[in-house]
Amino acid sequence: MRRRALPAALALVVSAFGITMTATEAQASVCGDQVIANGGFESGTTPWTQTSGVISAATTAEPAHGGTMDAWLDGYGSSHTDTLSQSVTLPAGCASATLAYWLHVDTKETTTSTQYDKLTVQVGSTTVASYSNLDKNTGYAQKTFDVSAFLGQTVTLKVTGVEDSGLATNFLLDDLTLTTAGGGGAQNPSVTNPGNQTTQVGSAVSLQIQASDPQGDALTYSATGLPAGLAIASATGRVTGTPTTAGTSTVTVTAKDPANNSGSTTFTWTVGGTTPPDTTRTPINPAYTVSLTSNTAGDTWTGHQTVSFTNGSATALPEVYLRLWDNYHGTCPTTPITVTNVTGGTPAALSVNCTALKITLPSPLAQGQSATIGFDLRIVVPSGADRFGHDGAYNMIGNALPVLAVRDGAGWHLDPYTNNGESFYALISDFDVTLVHPTSLLTPATGTSTETTSGTTTTTRATATKVREFAWAAGPFSKISGTSAKGFKVNVYGVGGISSGDANSMLTLAKDALDVHSGRFGDYPYQEMDVVLDNNFWFGGMEYPGFVLDLVSTTALPHELAHQWFYGIVGNDEYNSPWLDESFTDYATDVYKGISGSGCGITWQSSAEKLSNSMAYWDAHSSRYSSVVYNYGKCTLHDLRRLIGDTAMTTLLKSYAQSHWYGISTTADFKAAAQAAAGSTDLTSFWAQHRVEG
Repeated sequence: MRRRALPAALALVVSAFGITMTATEAQASVCGDQVIANGGFESGTTPWTQTSGVISAATTAEPAHGGTMDAWLDGYGSSHTDTLSQSVTLPAGCASATLAYWLHVDTKETTTSTQYDKLTVQVGSTTVASYSNLDKNTGYAQKTFDVSAFLGQTVTLKVTGVEDSGLATNFLLDDLTLTTAGGGGAQNPSVTNPGNQTTQVGSAVSLQIQASDPQGDALTYSATGLPAGLAIASATGRVTGTPTTAGTSTVTVTAKDPANNSGSTTFTWTVGGTTPPDTTRTPINPAYTVSLTSNTAGDTWTGHQTVSFTNGSATALPEVYLRLWDNYHGTCPTTPITVTNVTGGTPAALSVNCTALKITLPSPLAQGQSATIGFDLRIVVPSGADRFGHDGAYNMIGNALPVLAVRDGAGWHLDPYTNNGESFYALISDFDVTLVHPTSLLTPATGTSTETTSGTTTTTRATATKVREFAWAAGPFSKISGTSAKGFKVNVYGVGGISSGDANSMLTLAKDALDVHSGRFGDYPYQEMDVVLDNNFWFGGMEYPGFVLDLVSTTALPHELAHQWFYGIVGNDEYNSPWLDESFTDYATDVYKGISGSGCGITWQSSAEKLSNSMAYWDAHSSRYSSVVYNYGKCTLHDLRRLIGDTAMTTLLKSYAQSHWYGISTTADFKAAAQAAAGSTDLTSFWAQHRVEG
């Protein structure tokens, strides 16, 4: 067995990190240079890459050729491979390059004819020399080779020793050199200054940098200080892109040849115009923690709420806004949602008809920084069979928890509440909500719930991850439960007057619809679905994550469940793009029920009427909202299916959902996805005919 005492520090590295150590490669400069670094190994392993223990201190039995260190490959007397390598750059334009090293071989092998143990020396992929146990000698012998063929290249010099399982052979190398000679004259490339540049934000740029090399070598280009949105092609030196930010930059362009000789030039680049707004949606990763206690009737809740969040934008975040949506149901300033004792920021007066609360942070948050605000919360549920209201003893509590508004390229979204549709626009969030209430009240809710009862009081803890909102109900509901074929748990809650037959029918429908929608758009990602039935709902049905309010209806329930995907999983700005969820869920309902939409017809009443209009338009033309956004919307998608084909449409909707899963989609996003699915069929006239803009 081979024996060697490794230096303590080297042994520690080998023990802790394995058998290979890599250091920074050496770089050559001009003709006449010796390009191997630390060829005598007196500086240790730098910049060599080796298997464990190859570079080591010389011993009396195996001395170095010069100095106190050498490279010792193999000598273990067992099957083993050692390697030693270094990347070297040979300058171009030289007359010659010579590799030299000193080699000593000794062996325990006794054969005079068989090569059991071998050593190979490679430059790049070329083997320049091979040795074996048959080349044993009593001292070091110098070996030299012409490697001029590699001038102007960066290559790896590699030595590999392979030992069989028999007797030991020691291969020792020392004092390696690779010397270039001849050539001469200027080595550095010359870069022509293009002069100071001026352009505008949003205007495309194409600037060719000119450079030459004395040896005619190919050059590699790089640049520092380019305006945002611009880049230089390393192989050609062409600067392209579209500037995004106004200002003046100092730009330095550098050209290098293969030997790392370089030349550079410096100039200024002024970008005029207005910097486009930051389109990043923020604040991100909201995490809400809520603890509320109800009165006996479940129509008043008091407690505390906190929310932590992070600024995802490169633009500082000096404030946030809470949306107190259900204050629409009061008379400002007398409101059903009351926030007091704010911590983590300074609250302003309520705005947007008391549905928005600005909170200025102690200091602006830079990108990636996080903060937490907290406040006491009081919720009083008004009378009425509404998404926020109580129908007798049954309380529906949708949109009652204050949630963070979104800031994007349009600024803060502080749109008004609409009772005609939805105004809601939220990023994916986590909720941890504790509800303390009389045991006589059941509390269906978003997320997965666990209940703990003590006497006449029950504590319900509902947790929900990756949802946009949280809603719940409280009342003496009847309840039945079941599990779909795909394993989704469904709970159906009924107010008084909902028959057991209707409840069971809706349970069967909900299980089936969840499974079918999952097959079309991707599996429903939450563990439970709560369906609350009340035939007094004037609005038909209302969707929340994992929680829907509905009539007993074989049409409304599949529609509300489809909202779990379109608005819930694939988010959208419901105030400014209501068609992106309502049209899609009505289309999904048709497809679920086997309705082909063959009788669809679209008749526009004015030039201003468009499918992609915002709720601001539909609130002013409320009689047309349902006809256009629901009926014309699903007809548009049926027409698209007929145009591109059933298979392409099925693939489109599933891939569209998957690519925006837990994100936000826009009309432009869907149009781009549809055009990709349509292939060579240009959809420009289709969108114009169906009045889809954006």
